Amino acid sequence: MDEVRADWKVSIRRACATFRIDTSLYHYKSKRGEQAGLKARIREIAQTRVRYGYRRIHVLLRREGWVVNPKRIYRLYKEMGLKLRNKTPKRPFMMVLVLSPSSLSSRRVGFAIWM
Repeated sequence: MDEVRADWKVSIRRACATFRIDTSLYHYKSKRGEQAGLKARIREIAQTRVRYGYRRIHVLLRREGWVVNPKRIYRLYKEMGLKLRNKTPKRPFMMVLVLSPSSLSSRRVGFAIWM
């Protein structure tokens, strides 16, 4: 926006009207502080404790003295692309029933599943 104002030599109001945005958007200053330290600590905890999600990380941060909201921890956790790694369940092994040809002829095998 400043480049457009410098090139065209127009006011903020005219430049904003050209792009059809409100002037308050141009003047807006975020009140949110820099969270680099908090992000670094969340990443550090997530790397050392792989099975911890954002809720357990929030508890650890509170114990360390960080005054943070769980919603903020969740937002940063998602922004950094962290996920709780799911454990793959152990697969029960399947028993394969071996039938002899003589037992097949004597028994009815209506619901047998062949592999």
